[in-house]
Amino acid sequence: MNLEEYFARIGYKGSPEIQDLETLTNIFQHHIRAVPFENLSIHCGEKITLELEHVYNKIVRRKRGGWCMENNQLLGWVLKCLGYDASFLGAYVFNPHQNAYASIMTHLLVKVVVDGKAYIVDGGFGVSYQMWQPMELVSGKDQPQAPGVFRFTEKDAIWYLEKIRRKQYIPNQNFSNSDLLEKKECRKVYMFNLEPRTMEDFSFQCTYLQTSPDSLFTKKSICTLQTTDGFRALIGWTLTETTYNYKENMDLVEFVTLEDEEIEKTLKEKFNITLDRKLVPINVKGFYTI
Repeated sequence: MNLEEYFARIGYKGSPEIQDLETLTNIFQHHIRAVPFENLSIHCGEKITLELEHVYNKIVRRKRGGWCMENNQLLGWVLKCLGYDASFLGAYVFNPHQNAYASIMTHLLVKVVVDGKAYIVDGGFGVSYQMWQPMELVSGKDQPQAPGVFRFTEKDAIWYLEKIRRKQYIPNQNFSNSDLLEKKECRKVYMFNLEPRTMEDFSFQCTYLQTSPDSLFTKKSICTLQTTDGFRALIGWTLTETTYNYKENMDLVEFVTLEDEEIEKTLKEKFNITLDRKLVPINVKGFYTI
């Protein structure tokens, strides 16, 4: 494992010599635009493991993506190798259908301290809730980014992330009531505390999320990638391409339904992913929003 190979994978050509916020942001943005957030292994007969070397080989050498425990673990390793003060945190994801936060800590975050200020760097959430810049860990401050306005609030040592989105224009009205669309303008994303975590803290969750019939990840095949002006998502057979702020305070959300024979070509052309095994798409309704 080496940093030069990782930088080639994400297309980063800048200098990593200075551990400042600008370098951190640059590396982070290259990562989220090159490495998809995806769970396709579950749906093509592969087991997801959290050993760092396995994650490195999967993402860097096989040019795959991963979910938060893979993406953010690799990102954290890179930042530590560069000399950043980086550590892992654990979060509880908000479920809009149950209107409650999960009872299991399933989301891995990276906290980075730069010049005495703490930032959250999360390269493993995907879709429209993927931050594009490190977020300063301050309570009650609106932090506008291209995807929308993000905000942390803190109460009793628990931190909450929420996002305010723009209005949406959906040309294909067949999808105007799709459960893939987020209906609320302000959405809770996850909550967390500042207790440092290790990868061992996510061992049970890694197994549970890829095996439990109650897991979102067994109910949907998901592949999402950030672009320079929005993001793409393939959920089951539905391809979504979102352009942020294509008109003033308006996001363009385009949907198309693919045939089985189009899936493999779409993964290659839109996400630069080639799978070793055949994917079996799945999209159980009522479990995912973008």
